[in-house]
Amino acid sequence: MNAATPTAATAGQDVPVVVCGAGATGATLALLLARRGIRSVVLDRRTTPLTHPAAHVINARTFEIWRDIDPALADEVFALAPPIDDVNLIRWQGSFDSSPIGHIDLASRPEQLDRVRSHSDYLVSHVGQHLLMPVLWSWLDREPLVEVRYGTSVAGICERDESVVVHTSGAGGDGATLQARFAIGADGANSAVRDIVGVEMHGPTLAKMGSAFFRCDTLYPASERPLLTWIYQPSFAGVLIAHADRHYVLMGTYLHTAQRMSREPDAYWRDTLPAVLGADHEYDIVSTGTWEMTTQTADTFRRGRVLLAGDAAHRFPHTGGYGLNSGVQDAHNLAWKLEAVLSGVAKPTLLDTYEIERRPVVDLFARHSVANHFKLDDVTRHVGATNRMLQRATSAMSRVPCTWLPDGRAAALADRIVGLGLGRTRVIAGVGRRAVRARDEMASDIPGQLAHFVSTGLEFGYRYGGPLTDGRGGVAKDDDLDDVVEYRPRTDPGGRLPHSILPATGESVLRSVGRDPNALTLVTFDVDAWRAAVDKHRDDLSPLRVDVLDLGPAADTVDLYQVGERGALLVRADGHIVWRSNDGADDAVEDAVGTVRRLWGSYFPLDRAR
Repeated sequence: MNAATPTAATAGQDVPVVVCGAGATGATLALLLARRGIRSVVLDRRTTPLTHPAAHVINARTFEIWRDIDPALADEVFALAPPIDDVNLIRWQGSFDSSPIGHIDLASRPEQLDRVRSHSDYLVSHVGQHLLMPVLWSWLDREPLVEVRYGTSVAGICERDESVVVHTSGAGGDGATLQARFAIGADGANSAVRDIVGVEMHGPTLAKMGSAFFRCDTLYPASERPLLTWIYQPSFAGVLIAHADRHYVLMGTYLHTAQRMSREPDAYWRDTLPAVLGADHEYDIVSTGTWEMTTQTADTFRRGRVLLAGDAAHRFPHTGGYGLNSGVQDAHNLAWKLEAVLSGVAKPTLLDTYEIERRPVVDLFARHSVANHFKLDDVTRHVGATNRMLQRATSAMSRVPCTWLPDGRAAALADRIVGLGLGRTRVIAGVGRRAVRARDEMASDIPGQLAHFVSTGLEFGYRYGGPLTDGRGGVAKDDDLDDVVEYRPRTDPGGRLPHSILPATGESVLRSVGRDPNALTLVTFDVDAWRAAVDKHRDDLSPLRVDVLDLGPAADTVDLYQVGERGALLVRADGHIVWRSNDGADDAVEDAVGTVRRLWGSYFPLDRAR
C-alpha cells in the first residue's frame, strides 16, 4: 500500500477494527460491531457533529438496521421526523409571489401508503443529517466497546504480518499508531484512506453544487410548507429543502470555482436568498457549503485488510436519497462478516463477498439516481433549462481551453453561460399565451417524476447475488425489480426477508432472525417437521447452526412467503434469504443442507468439508 510508515516512537495499540470516519456509515458499523461484542476505535477529523445538512432522506430499511443495534436508537431517530402529512408536497415554482407550476402530493394515494406501512415497522422519513449525527455520536460516546478519537485524521496505513497499522495525526490522535485486524475507510467522498491505499474512483461529474442552510420564520405559512421546491428563474435554478424548526437548505449550481457561489459563498447567499425567495423575509444564514455532484464508484472496495464503505466507496447524485442509506447497508453487510472472520468461524476470504454483493446494488442505486437527475429535464425542457445542458457546460469549463483562462475571465464566462442557459425560464413568469402553454407543458410532465421521490421497490427490493445466496437468486439489476415505485414482497434468494408480525412475539419477523454469523434461521409454517429434519443434519453443517423459527398460523401470511404451508426459507444473519423451497421437510432438507455446504463451505470450514 502507498502509505506512511508509522514511526517506532509511537506506541501501538491492538484493536480488532479501526473505523476511519464517524459519519452515518462509520458510526453504524462501530455500533453494529459493539452489539456483536467487537471492540473498535473510531477516528474522525471533526470535533463536533456535522452542522450543515447533507442527506435528509432516511428509508425504512435503514431504521431496521439501526433497530438491530438497539430499538431505542431507531425510535430516537424516527421521533425526529415530522409526520408524513407535514412533508408530503413536492413543488415546482417560478417566483414565490406567483402560483406554483405544479406539485406531487406524496400523501394523495392513501391505499399506497397503507401498502407501504405493511412492509416495515418504519416509513421513509425526513431527518436532516445535522439532527441525525448528534444522536449517532451520543450513542458512540456511551458505548463501552467503542473508543472515539475526535479531531483525528489518518496519516498512513500499512499492513504488517496479520494486521493493519494505522498512523494518526491531529489533536485527538497525537501521532498514535493503532494496530488492528482490519481498517474500514468510511471517511466520506474525499476519503484519505482511499487515497492512501491507492484506490481510484471513476465516473463523471454531473454538476458543481453550492448550498445555504438558513432559518426563515415567514417563508411559508404553517399549513403550507413543501418538503422540496424546485425553482427555475432567469438568474437561479435549484431546489429548496424544508427542515425542522423553520430551517431550509437552498441548493444551486455553479460552473467554475471562481464564481461567487464558490469563491464568496456567504456574500453570494446573502444576496441570493432575498432575490430568489423574496425580500419580505428575514434570513439567518447558519452555514454554507459546496460539493461536486458525481456518480462514481471505487475500483475496489477492498485492498488487503482495508475495506471501503459509504461515500468512500461510491457516490451518487442526491436525486434519490441513497447516499446515506447505502452506506448504512454497507455497514450492515460488513458487520456480521467481520465478526465471523474475527471470531475464527470463517476465513478472511468471506470479506471478498462484501464487494460481490454490494457493488451491483450500489450500481443500481446510482443508475436510478442519475436517471432521476436527468428525468427532471422532462419538466424543464419546455423552458430550455436542462441538467444535460448543465453537465455539458460543467464539463466544458473543466477542460482546455477554459482552464487556461484567468479566474476573472473564467467566472465571467461561466456567469454568461448560466445566464444564457436560464434565460428562457423568464417565460414562466409571463402572462401571455406562450407563458400559459409553457407552464401547462411543465405541469403535465410533473406526475412522471414520482419515481424520484417514491422508490419503495428499490428500498426493499434489492437482492444480493453471489456465492452466499442460492445461485438461482438474482443479482440486483433493473429488470429484477417489478417496479421501482411499488415494492411487491418476494422471497427470491438474496432478497430481504419480508416483514410480518409474528403472533408469538407481536414483533417483526426480522427481529427474530438470528444475529450470530454462523447461524442460519429457517423460517417455516411447518415448524415441527422442519425441526425434526434439521436435527438429523446438524452434524453435516457444524460449526454452522440452523435455528428454526415458527411463522405461526399460515392463514394471513402464507402467500407473502411463497413457500406454501410446508416449505421453508433459510435466512442469514443480516436478514437476507439464502435458500427457498416449497417442498416439505422430508423432501427438501437435503437440498437445503447441500446448498449451504456448496455455497458456504469454502468460507466456513465445515467439519465434514475439511
